[in-house]
Amino acid sequence: MDEQTRNYAQSNLTLPHDIVPLPSEGVFYKNKKKSVKVGYLTAADENILMAGGLDITTNLLRNKLYEPDMRIDDLLEGDVEAILVFLRNTGFGPEMNLNLTDPQTKKTFPATIVLDELNVNKGQKPNEDGTFITTLPKSNSTVKLKPITYGEINEIQKIIDTYPQGRVAPKVTLRLNKEIVEVNGTSDRAEIAKFVEQMPIMDSKYIRKFMDENEPKLDLRREVIAPSGERLTVNVGFGVEFFRPFFGL
Repeated sequence: MDEQTRNYAQSNLTLPHDIVPLPSEGVFYKNKKKSVKVGYLTAADENILMAGGLDITTNLLRNKLYEPDMRIDDLLEGDVEAILVFLRNTGFGPEMNLNLTDPQTKKTFPATIVLDELNVNKGQKPNEDGTFITTLPKSNSTVKLKPITYGEINEIQKIIDTYPQGRVAPKVTLRLNKEIVEVNGTSDRAEIAKFVEQMPIMDSKYIRKFMDENEPKLDLRREVIAPSGERLTVNVGFGVEFFRPFFGL
C-alpha cells in the first residue's frame, strides 16, 4: 500500500462507520481479520454513483474500506460482495425492486427481494494456507485451488476487454490459471498453464462447481414466485443497477 493510500485510510478511521463481518472470516488473509470497518455512503459518494461506469465498485471500495493494512485488490470476491450489500442496505434499505419476466405468460412483473436475508455459503474449511485440495474426476489429477481475489478478477476482465469483437476471449482458462496453484505436486506456472489448456471439460466444470460450493461468499440466489405461480431463481448482480435507488428508478 502506498503512503497516500495509507494516510487516506487512517484518516477515515475517525469517520462514521460500522463493522462488516467477512464471509471468508479472514482465513485467506495474512492479518486474519474476520471483519472490516466500512464507512457509510455520504453526499460525497454521490459523485461516484453519478459517474457510474465499470469502475463504480472499485471507487466505492477505495472510499469506504477503512482498513489501512488491507488492499481492496487482495479481498476475495465474496468479501467484496458483503461490503457492497452493507453499503446498499445502509444507504437505500435492504429491499431491491426488479422487473422480471413470467416464463409462462412472457409478461413482465415487478418483484422485490430483501438483501439482508442473504445467507453465507461457507462450504468446506480451507487449509491453513487458504487453499483447497481436490481430485479431478476425469484426469484423476490432484489440484490445489484458491479463491481468486478482486484484483485478479479485474485483471482478467482487462485482458478480456482487449479481445476484438468476433474473437472468443479465454474467460474459462484465465480464471482456472488463477484458481489453480498446484497440479500433482507442482506449482510451476508453465506446467499449470499447459495442464489447463489440455484439461477435459468434465474437470473444468468440476472445478467451477467445487469453487462455487466452497468459496466463502454470500448466496446471491433468491426465489421469486411469478404471477403464474412458477418459481424463479434470481441472481443478485452488482454495478450501476445494484444502486438504482440512487437514481430514483
